[in-house]
Amino acid sequence: MKILLTGASGLLGNAYAEAAIRRGHKVIALYNTTEPIVRGIEQSIQLDAQALDKITALALELWPDCIVNCAAISSPTDVDADAILAEKINVALPRHLSQLSTHLGARLLHISTDMVFDGHSAEPYRSTDMPFPTSLYGQTKLMAEREVLKHNAEDPVVLRIPILMGNSIHSQRSAHERLLAAIARGETPKLFCDEIRQPCSASNVAEVLLELTERRDLHGIFHWAGAETMSRFEMGQRILKHFGLPLNSVQSACKDDDPEFANRPSNLTFNLHPIVSKLKTKPATFEEQLDELTSVEPLRASDH
Repeated sequence: MKILLTGASGLLGNAYAEAAIRRGHKVIALYNTTEPIVRGIEQSIQLDAQALDKITALALELWPDCIVNCAAISSPTDVDADAILAEKINVALPRHLSQLSTHLGARLLHISTDMVFDGHSAEPYRSTDMPFPTSLYGQTKLMAEREVLKHNAEDPVVLRIPILMGNSIHSQRSAHERLLAAIARGETPKLFCDEIRQPCSASNVAEVLLELTERRDLHGIFHWAGAETMSRFEMGQRILKHFGLPLNSVQSACKDDDPEFANRPSNLTFNLHPIVSKLKTKPATFEEQLDELTSVEPLRASDH
């Protein structure tokens, strides 16, 4: 299968490229600034995700069987800092890819987020629950979902995912990398004990995304996450223990202690049915996710 992959140098994009190539697929990888480091990529092309005309020309030249969109401005802070750019990358791009996929007759897979929900539910969110984002980032991702489903009504997949664990190209993107980098700078990060998440490794999500690439009988909105739910503070403690660092390197905090974070979603956990029963891949435990991690060198962290 010929796969056109956007955001190929990101945490998930890189992991997906590895999984797809390992399965024998041809991957044409699009990236913005950092070239992906995956062996066996068919083509690696630097292309601004805002250049929709160039993306169209490339897609018409390649005529892929599948388009996988992992490109996004995924930091809520970055979205707030440049809402116009966020709209172009997080909304306009998936809309355009959805239109292209319909024209090409290609499978379309789009990555979304748990932050399309407000986190007020006492129960894990089902894929059929009504979204209600509380951040601009969540709003852009919800708009993207609607655009994808509108312009490719027959064969789209929207995969909502949680906070990701893993090793990124520059050791700056995943939860453990940002945490260890902050500690290396001499900081003592405050982590919320009342913010419940369901972290998952990028490699595990990539396997799910690959199965969905190959399963054209499955389409619509799906949820995927890790096997365990925990607070941000517990995540931090378990990461520190894994790397043999003092547990007091982070502080426990409550969202209500800081008005800036009072409206931050409290419980962003997922009900994985029905997709979990239809795939070979199973949700990863947190220990399995920790076993994949590499340490962030203190000097490297301080240089950034």
